[in-house]
Amino acid sequence: MQKLGNDHYLEGLLSGDESVIDLIYKKNFQSILSFIKKNNGTYEDAEEIFQDALFQLIVRLKIRKFEITSSFEGYIFTVCKNLWRKELNKRKKRVRNEGAIELVVKENKHSSFILEQERWELFEEKINQLSDNCIKLLKDYFNKVSYDIIVERFNYSSQNVAFQRVFKCKKRLAELIKKDSKYQDLS
Repeated sequence: MQKLGNDHYLEGLLSGDESVIDLIYKKNFQSILSFIKKNNGTYEDAEEIFQDALFQLIVRLKIRKFEITSSFEGYIFTVCKNLWRKELNKRKKRVRNEGAIELVVKENKHSSFILEQERWELFEEKINQLSDNCIKLLKDYFNKVSYDIIVERFNYSSQNVAFQRVFKCKKRLAELIKKDSKYQDLS
């Protein structure tokens, strides 16, 4: 099978090309299904998340042309992963009442997701502009690695030093994000 570029997938989605959409499903759905099943989901959950991701990608393309800088497969997996995590968080907070029927306004759900996804992409773009040390440090910080482990891992002299380094890296990241012209649009 020949390797197709991101533009081919995006154009196929936008035009509703069934062969491209089938190819996207064949190449991507199994990994999404596997991820969702490993994280307390079902086949039906995976189908819904995958379809939502594709739909939101189409809506986003219609609003504004954009470029996927990673692989299409990696991009769609990240979108699905973010959607599933958001769904899991909603399920945790939801009060269980079997008799109640939940009404969800899909349009608001999709537009807020698009905004959230664009914010995430800006964040990823800017974090990758930091030094390797800051990237690794913030990755540990955002993954809630304890300062004791950070001190050990980065060979810092104390937790205070680790705290200061994290603070400086976060400050630098915030500056990079706020300087970007996309920041105002996404605020």
